[in-house]
Amino acid sequence: MKILVCISRTPDTTAKIAFTENSTKFVSEGVQWIINPYDEWYALVRAIEMKEKDPSMLVHLVTVGAVDTEPVIRKALALGGDEAIRVDAEPGDAYQASCMIAEVARQGGYDLILTGKETIDQNGSAVAGMVAELLDVDMVSLAVALECSEGKAKVTREIEGGEEVYEVPLPVVISCQKGMAEARIPNMRGIMAARTKPLRVVAPTAVLPLTVTERYALPAAKVGVKLVAADQPEELVRLLHEEARII
Repeated sequence: MKILVCISRTPDTTAKIAFTENSTKFVSEGVQWIINPYDEWYALVRAIEMKEKDPSMLVHLVTVGAVDTEPVIRKALALGGDEAIRVDAEPGDAYQASCMIAEVARQGGYDLILTGKETIDQNGSAVAGMVAELLDVDMVSLAVALECSEGKAKVTREIEGGEEVYEVPLPVVISCQKGMAEARIPNMRGIMAARTKPLRVVAPTAVLPLTVTERYALPAAKVGVKLVAADQPEELVRLLHEEARII
């Protein structure tokens, strides 16, 4: 069984974000880059858990990005992936990235394609569905549990007030969220092994993005809060009526 885990690089949540060229370009200098947590903690770790139960499984990683994304993909390899693939391109949008990932998946003949439920920078949740559509296979989103046997995947996903359980044939694309696995950190043995694991660089497919980013904008600065003494409920009511507003 072959598993392909999609890995994306995102800024650390503590990174200071800035834009230049009239707010049309993201300033990447000085930004601390990390593996997207949903890809790492849930999609990748679940794939590694499955391989630990069945060592015959192959776990490959794929990312779309320039050479500066390789430290992040090497960290993913340190967690337990067998091989990494980097599509040598800077994707303009989720569609373009999805097309490139789908081509890697198509050529590799993977049985299971895992992604995080979203990236923490764009929060788009679009890649898994697009990859599934491009490959013409089933897709299950927001999965919290996964087991595979006899050419089928049993997938549990959360819904409001409960859970749904699906049984779908392989190949299948699954986006993973909290509950799928427990986060891990690379150990020294994994870090050393990652240095020699294969990292293939492939040419991008000739596909144009469907969207264009016109400009970026930072969220409005946070404003202060007003504190009301516990013995002044009338003042709290007045503030709620006269000054409070829904954002």
